[in-house]
Amino acid sequence: MTTQIIVINGGSSSGKSGITRCLKAILPLPWISLGVDDLIEALPAKMMQSDGGVELGNDGEVEVGASFREAEAAWTAGIAAMARAGARVIIDDVFLGGRSSQDRLRGHLEGLDVIWVGVRCDAEIAAGRETARGDRVSGMAASQAEKVHEGVEYDVEVDTSHTESLQCARTIAKHVV
Repeated sequence: MTTQIIVINGGSSSGKSGITRCLKAILPLPWISLGVDDLIEALPAKMMQSDGGVELGNDGEVEVGASFREAEAAWTAGIAAMARAGARVIIDDVFLGGRSSQDRLRGHLEGLDVIWVGVRCDAEIAAGRETARGDRVSGMAASQAEKVHEGVEYDVEVDTSHTESLQCARTIAKHVV
């Protein structure tokens, strides 16, 4: 069986997007990338301000409610349908619930050939990247650095603390068949 989906999980500012761009450049076949940030961008703005949507705390914590979970389930089912129709998809995600997030996604991807990738980054380095980006709530990177990996099982892990995105992508690409 050939790889249909690559799921990349890591905290905010850990380097997932850079790795995804590099994977798309080095993998021999075309891959589509979709991530949780794309989903959030596609949602109505009011879901970022109301109960049931996505709420960002002052210290970088992220809480999601039932309305977000409903939209996320439909989004994920759509990604799985794309893969079943022949598309190769890289999912850039943040498992806020650790293992429970992986289990929820795994349910949608059942029957597909999936590579699970953990992207780790030292909390202080991720926080520095977060500050440099300027488009994240301060504290998000540090609060997610370890939390998103709790109980998650991976096929391959990379650490962007001192390794460039391209080298991480090459490591991941070795697992793609």
